[in-house]
Amino acid sequence: MRRRDFITAFVGAAICPLGAKAQQPKKVARIGFLNTPSLESPEGRATLNAFYQGLREHGYTDGQNVVVEVRAADSKIERFPGLANELVGLDLDVIVAASSVAGRAVQQATTTIPIVVAVMGDPVSDGLVASLARPGGNITGLTFLGPQLVPKRLALLKEALPRLFRVAALWHPGAYGTRTMNDMMNEAEVAAQSLGLQIRLIAVRGPDELDEVFSAIADERPEALMLFPSPMLFAQRNRIVDFAAKLRLPLISMAKEFVQLGGLMSYGADIIESFRLSGAYVDKILKGAKPADLPVEQPTKFDLFINLKTAKELGIEIPATLLARADQVIE
Repeated sequence: MRRRDFITAFVGAAICPLGAKAQQPKKVARIGFLNTPSLESPEGRATLNAFYQGLREHGYTDGQNVVVEVRAADSKIERFPGLANELVGLDLDVIVAASSVAGRAVQQATTTIPIVVAVMGDPVSDGLVASLARPGGNITGLTFLGPQLVPKRLALLKEALPRLFRVAALWHPGAYGTRTMNDMMNEAEVAAQSLGLQIRLIAVRGPDELDEVFSAIADERPEALMLFPSPMLFAQRNRIVDFAAKLRLPLISMAKEFVQLGGLMSYGADIIESFRLSGAYVDKILKGAKPADLPVEQPTKFDLFINLKTAKELGIEIPATLLARADQVIE
C-alpha cells in the first residue's frame, strides 16, 4: 500500500466513527403528567393545554422533541397512587404532578425521578420539600399559599356583605396534607370569630358526595358559601356555581374561573398560570438542574375578581371601595 493510500485510509477510519456519532438522533425526553380532572373535561383540557404552552415557550413540542405521557385521576384522589406507579414504570425523565396530593403519590413511588408539582398548598407542611428555598429532595414546583389566603377571602366576603353572619365553607379532606388542612380550618375559624361570623365547615370527599352535601347546605340555609382550596372542588366548579345560583348564595372561591361562571367573588393566584410556569421547571431539569436546588416559586400577584352581574341578580350592592380594588369586574 502506498503511503498516501495508507494515510487516506487511516484518516477515513478515524473520521467515520465521529461522523456516525454526530448523526445519531438526539434523545427524546419523556415527561409524565399526572392530572386531577378527566382529560375529556374542560378543566382537564385547560390545565394540560397550559402545561403544553409552557413547554412550547421553552422549545418543546409533544410528539416532536419530547413525549408526554398523560394520566388523569378523574377527580378521585384514591386513584393517584396507582397512576403514579404506572408513570414511574415508564422510564421517564421528569414527572409533573398537578397538585400536592398527586405529588405526594409520585413521591412515594420514586425517590429518583425528578418531580415538578404545579399547584402546592403548603409544600413544607405537607412534607413535599424541606424548605421553599432549598427543596432538598426530588420535588420542586409552585405554591399558591393555600392556608394563608383563607382569612382574606372571609374578610372580602364580609366587606361585600356587611350584615353577613352565617357562612358555609366547603372543604375537601385529603386535598392537601393533614397539617395544611388543619391550618386552613384553624385560620378560617379564627378569622370568622374576629369578623363576627358563624362558619360551618362541611366536608366533601369526592364528586359523588356533592349532591348530598348540597342538600345538607340547602337545609341549613346559610347566607353565603366559601370554598377551601382543592383541586377536586376546582374541577367541579360548574356544579358548585350552579348550586350556589339555585340557592341564591353569594359564593367566594380561590379562582377566577368560578367568577367567570357566575360566582360572586374570588381571590387568589392564577391556578391555570401555574401549569404554564411549570414548563420552566421541566426545561431546567432536562438541562441538568436538580429539583433539590430549584426553589419553590411563590405567587407575587393575587387577583380579586367580582361578578357585578351576579351581585345585581342577588340584590347585593358591592361597596365602591371594594370594586375599585378589583383586578377585574364582570358586568
